[in-house]
Amino acid sequence: MSFEIDEGLPQADVDELVDEVIENNEVVLFMKGTAMAPQCGYSEKALHHVRRYRDDVECIDVLTSIDEFRAALERHSGWTTTPQAYVDGEFVGGSDVLEELDERGELAATLNAE
Repeated sequence: MSFEIDEGLPQADVDELVDEVIENNEVVLFMKGTAMAPQCGYSEKALHHVRRYRDDVECIDVLTSIDEFRAALERHSGWTTTPQAYVDGEFVGGSDVLEELDERGELAATLNAE
C-alpha cells in the first residue's frame, strides 16, 4: 500500500483566497480545523472568545495547505502562526490577544458586536 503526500494548494490560490476572505467578511478566523471540529487548543480558544460575541464568524481551515496559508497570512499580519482573527479587514491577533481583549472588556467592541 502506498500513500500520496498532499503537497497543498498553489501559493497563488491561497493568496487569492486569503485576500478575498479578509476583504469580504466582517469577522474572519484562520484556524487549524473547522468551527465544528477545531484541531488545536489555541484555535478552539480563539473560536470560543469570538463566538461569545459573534456567531457570524467566517472560519478558514489552514490545515488544507498550512505552509501556503502561513505565507499568505504573514503578508497581512507579519505573523506565521495561527489562529489569526481579522475584523473589517484588519488583523486583531491570535488566541492570546483575543483572550486579553476579552478580559479587559474590549473584545465585543473590537468584534463590532451589537
